[in-house]
Amino acid sequence: MTNTPTMMTYILESSHQMKQNIENAKDITKQLVDLYTQKDYRTIWIIACGSSSNGSQCAKPFMMKTLNCDVKIVNPSTFLYSENKIKNDDFVLVISQSGCSTNSIEAIQKLKEMNIFSIALTGNQDCDIAKIADVTIDWQVGIESVGFVTKGVSTLCLFLDLFAIEAAYRKGILSQNKYETLYQELQDIPSRHIHVQKQAMQLYETNKKVFTSMQVVYFIGFAQGYGIATEGALKFGETIKVPSFAYEAEEYIHGPNYQLTPNYTVFMFDDMELGSQRMGQIYQATQSVTDHVFMVSNQDIVKEDHAIRLPFDIKEPALLPLYVLPVVQTIAYLTTTDLNSWDNHPMYAHFKDYAASKTASIQNIMPGIKDFIE
Repeated sequence: MTNTPTMMTYILESSHQMKQNIENAKDITKQLVDLYTQKDYRTIWIIACGSSSNGSQCAKPFMMKTLNCDVKIVNPSTFLYSENKIKNDDFVLVISQSGCSTNSIEAIQKLKEMNIFSIALTGNQDCDIAKIADVTIDWQVGIESVGFVTKGVSTLCLFLDLFAIEAAYRKGILSQNKYETLYQELQDIPSRHIHVQKQAMQLYETNKKVFTSMQVVYFIGFAQGYGIATEGALKFGETIKVPSFAYEAEEYIHGPNYQLTPNYTVFMFDDMELGSQRMGQIYQATQSVTDHVFMVSNQDIVKEDHAIRLPFDIKEPALLPLYVLPVVQTIAYLTTTDLNSWDNHPMYAHFKDYAASKTASIQNIMPGIKDFIE
């Protein structure tokens, strides 16, 4: 019997960590809020890749709505090579959970060359990125020693949401009433997360034959649903080792849908607001091709044994990723465990000898880790 933590360990821990972070929201976000409220910023740049990018994508719709600003998410290498025209009213964050991602470190170095104040968000303050950033802020992941990160994605999304609330309130963008209403809903996030965990486990058991036979998987969503889709595609690809792709829902029906056959598996995420009706239409269109369509939605058109329901009082749909992410995380873990597909193909053994994505310090954070965590 082993007590070695698994990916599932951290999925289950996420609800407790989020509860703690919500209770301490003012304290954990204060440093970043102080920096953001020093002047009026029009755009927030987030430089991140992998799960750090996906967690940011999950938070982006809520941040834009709450702070009344634009949020631009760019890959570190894209930032290094082309997209780096930062203006005086741009607020820049570099995000890396491990703090050991080589491209994130290079992005910090690029900012310093441009004489731009560098802020690093990380899950580990004792890391390489902290040695060069002007400010390093821990988003309070707690411990996560498994490379296929789950708790890190959820807590990053939460941290960015809490930052947006606190900064908007301090700047007078949020009223006292709206501020309190958001925190009332946030109190329910941990219990919603646990509920969805259980539903995902049940969905897996009901559809185990489908999930252990997937050939190609699409993840589809609008807005916050798209953020969840990007993390779903990454998790399924890196764990189950099945080709997995994320699409904004309207983009999906402008080309990628032509590939559909009855062998494809599709996960769809209802945004519960402006895109909901259109998502229902796209669900019906997709189901006309393949029976393997699963959707997080309360719409009646979705078959019960293919649905994850959200029986909550959802006042702010942009907070959905905080409790819907365990759907893709849980199914990825259970499928990978049953298929025993954790190991890479033998030919992958020397991949990082040619193109490493982490510094050697990653071994101090996660002994024996492979190149997964961002």
